[in-house]
Amino acid sequence: MNESCQEIVDPRIRRTRQLLQQALVKLMETKEFEKISVQDITEAATVNRATFYDHYGDKFALLECMVAARFQELLAQRGVQFDGTCASALRALVLGVCDYLAGTPGVACERQRQMEPHLESAVIGVVRQMILEGLKQHPPARGVSPEMMATTVSWAIYGAAKEWVRTPNRCRSEQIVETVVTLVAPIFSAVPEEFVRA
Repeated sequence: MNESCQEIVDPRIRRTRQLLQQALVKLMETKEFEKISVQDITEAATVNRATFYDHYGDKFALLECMVAARFQELLAQRGVQFDGTCASALRALVLGVCDYLAGTPGVACERQRQMEPHLESAVIGVVRQMILEGLKQHPPARGVSPEMMATTVSWAIYGAAKEWVRTPNRCRSEQIVETVVTLVAPIFSAVPEEFVRA
């Protein structure tokens, strides 16, 4: 995640970023992301363009930060934490990704093509960081780097969830979680045995 997405302590900066993110969310309810301009966002947020560029390089950076913040919020509300050994936490993380993607307008169709790589980058970044923090508590065996494993798992989870979202007449998210965990669990074969048995 880039610097502008990091946790901000200064309440004025936090408030400005929230205004800009809320403006983007509101605009996306009625307009495709591709057709939203920085001018549209600043007008909706009642801030000037210079203020926008003080916080974000472009509308794509704003989108990534907004997605990351909303996804992290969903995980926090559900109490999802991953310590590197708990299969039920992995299931909760997969379920969070599935539910987030299913609830994001435009993911299941090609309409929001410009938005997709930024949505992908933000969600994968959050998942990777959470898995990496867990793996650092319980490092993988046999010299597999936690970074490599976290990257592999986060991309696998996102890819499987995206495929599920785009499947016509898809099953409920709770049902697909077991399939995704079954596919992802072998990646964790380098971690202690208790993960696989949990």
